[in-house]
This record gives sequence, structure tokens and C-alpha cells, in this order.
Amino acid sequence: MDNMNNEMLIKQENEVAIIMVPFPAQSHLNQQLQLACIFSSSYDLPVHFIGSATHNHQARVRANGLKPSDIAKIHFHDIPTPDFASPAPDPNAFTKFPSQLLPSYNACTLLRDPISLLLRDISSKSRRVVVVHDVLMSYNVQDVISLHNAESYIFNCVSVFCMYSSFICVPNGMPIPLDEDLLKKLPKLGPDAPEEIKKLVDFQLQYRDIRAGDLYNSNKLLEGTSLDLMEKFASTQNKKQWAIGPIFLAAKVDHVSDKRNKCLDWLDNQPPRSVLYVSFGSSTTFSDKEVMELAMGLERSKQKFVWVLRDGDRGNIFSEEARRFELPDGFEERVEGVGLVVREWAPQLEILAHSSTGGFMSHCGWNSCIECITAGVPMAAWAMHSEQPLNAFFVTEILKTGLLVREWKNHEELVTASAIEEVVRKLMASEEGDELRKRAEELGAAVRVSIEKGGASQLELDSFIDHITR
Repeated sequence: MDNMNNEMLIKQENEVAIIMVPFPAQSHLNQQLQLACIFSSSYDLPVHFIGSATHNHQARVRANGLKPSDIAKIHFHDIPTPDFASPAPDPNAFTKFPSQLLPSYNACTLLRDPISLLLRDISSKSRRVVVVHDVLMSYNVQDVISLHNAESYIFNCVSVFCMYSSFICVPNGMPIPLDEDLLKKLPKLGPDAPEEIKKLVDFQLQYRDIRAGDLYNSNKLLEGTSLDLMEKFASTQNKKQWAIGPIFLAAKVDHVSDKRNKCLDWLDNQPPRSVLYVSFGSSTTFSDKEVMELAMGLERSKQKFVWVLRDGDRGNIFSEEARRFELPDGFEERVEGVGLVVREWAPQLEILAHSSTGGFMSHCGWNSCIECITAGVPMAAWAMHSEQPLNAFFVTEILKTGLLVREWKNHEELVTASAIEEVVRKLMASEEGDELRKRAEELGAAVRVSIEKGGASQLELDSFIDHITR
């Protein structure tokens, strides 16, 4: 027995342990958990996932397309977190920025000490500790530099185009590398986030230089120009970088959830590429008026749809029952067989990958963009806040696999039912829509090849693993 314990101890000391430190917002949690499962299941490395008990539970229950057996390999550490307020989102707020999440975001700045204790403990038992953290958790992991056998890497949950434009060009007074026509169309981002979130971001960014390098949920095929420019800039700071996206295991395996979702059953009975998937992510909140206009626009378009109708998240998604939206009288009865309204969390990866899905109306979070691109589905791009207008621009103007629902300069105006009807018809039932679908399918096929064995993204991922296990 002693020999077995000694062998286990020796094995542990020879191992490289990876510690994931996500920011507590759904799209960030999701991407970090996807990556954690790749490290653990594809490379057989011990992976620790750190967060509050609430957010760790959120990551697990909303795991998008991941096998329970893959999630079971991850070591989750529930860090004690001060209680934080969890107000409901304001459907009539002036901007779409999810201000209701600020108390949750601020609470995570108090995790430095417990994270430091855990880092020291794992460091004492491992050959090397590799911290993979969100840029917005940089302050919390700063004690990594005090450990002789530890290093950290930022996993960036936004597009490289957005990173380079917003974090390199604008602050340094450098021109954004686009031709003149595209520069004219580039959305001008106003201050839609509250001052408090800007302070939080600036506070965290002070500590990002301790990292050894960057990981991106993107690849050269999609963002070659931006990645080359970012690499050039990073080399001046002696930071390495790897473009390892798309990072979801579901893109590699045809995994179907153990619990079959009703919308997948519904999709099984629809013609190929005939259904518009409508979902605005975890942080968008619509007013009653906006919901009514969207419902009327979808109905009048006479196109098939699956509409995920949910409120934006609270800081603690388990704390209260979410608001139930009112739809026009008789709406669900009238659209029966044509449209399906889903009021709970939906399996987005599987919906996008379904052969009946032919379009995606989205808020353009990077998570949704990269999933949509990989599935080969064109987008009706309807940006809501933060960097989403840049993502919408990237999809519609650079990749040319989508249509804008509305120009960002008009984002304070109500999008009418007639405008929604027009864009849905154009995407789903026109020659222009067919061309976009063809282009999206070709791009998606190429992206999927890049994450197969020998593909560009897979080679980048292998290179990162070789580097951290050196």
C-alpha cells in the first residue's frame, strides 16, 4: 500500500496541473469549461476549475454539448465568495448592457486570497502549475509570479479583431487596419457600459502583463490578418500566443445530450436548412414592446423558427424565477407547426449543428459567433452591447456570412416588426440568403477541418500543450 501511495505521489509531482480561473459571466464560463474539458479529456492533464459555488454550478448545468464523463474529470473548487446582490435585469433600461450583473462581477475581485492559497497548495504537489485565466481575473491570479514553478496565460473570450482594434489600436492611437470603405462602415462604439464596469476592467487590466502569453478562441482561417498583427505586437512584449479555436469538443464529436431536448425533436420534423434559430444569449433583456415586435415580425415572415425567449441572467441564476414574457394573443397557437417558442435554456450547439437549421438571429456575442461560424450557418446579426457591434461587423462585412438586423448607429431606436420580417425573409427565403448560406457552409466546413488532427487549430493546441509540459 505504501508503495502505491509513493507511486501516486511521484506521478502527481511529475504532472503539470492546469488551473482555470473564469470570469463569472455565462459566455466566459462556457468557453473556459469547454477548454478545461479539452485539456483534461484530449491531453489527460489534471485540470482545476475555480469559482464561486454558484458560478461553478452554473457552468456545469449549462454545459453546452459536453459529455458528463468529460465534465466529471474536472476538479471543481468552490471558493467562498461574499454574498452579492442578484437584482433582476431592467427591461426598460436605456442601454442593453447587463448592469444587474455588476454586484456579481465586483464580488469576484475579492477572491485573490483564497485563489492564492489554492495556487500554493497545488504548486507544492506539482512539477508545474499553469494558470489559464480570463483577462478580467488578472488581479485575482497575480500571486502566480511568487511561485517558482507557476506561469499564467490569458484565455481571451472575444474575437482577435475586437482585441486588436479595441485594446491595441485605439489606446495607442494606431489606425485600425481596414480599407477605407470598411472603415466608413465600422461601428462607432459609444459609452454603453456604466462607469463602474469601466473601473473594474481598468483595475483588472493593470495586472495582465504578468502573463506569459495569450490563447484565442479563433484561428488563422478566420482572423489571419488580426492574429498576425497581434503576434507582431505581442513579440515586442515577449508574450507568446496560440490561436486554438474553435475550442468546443462538440465540434469534434457528434455528441447528443443524454436528455433529448424538445426543440431537437421538433427540428427533426422540418425540411433541411428551413428553420431560423432566434436567441440573444444570456445577458440580453428585451422590453415587452420589443418582444411584441419580434413576435409579429417572425409570424409575418411566414418562415419556420425556434425562438429562445428568456430574460437576461441575474448574478445568481438560481436565486429567483425569471420573468415570463407575454406574447400577442393566440401567437403560439397561430404559429404551431411553423414556429416553436422555448422558454428555458436551449442546447445551442446542437440546434446550430442540426440539418434543419438554416439561419441564426443573434446578439453577436463571440461565443455565439464562433459556434455559428463553425456550424456553417449564416447570421441575422443584431448586436446589443459591449463588443457585439464589432462582432456583427466582422461577420457581415469581413466574413460576409450574415446580414445586419439594424445598423449600430440606430441602436437606441425600436426595431419594428416590418424590419424584422424583411431581414428574416431575406436571410431564409431569397437568393441573397441562399448565397450567404452557401458561403457560411463552405467556411464552416473549412473551420471544422482546422480542428481535426493535423489542422491549423489542432497544431496550435498541440504546440501550447508541448510548451506548458516542457
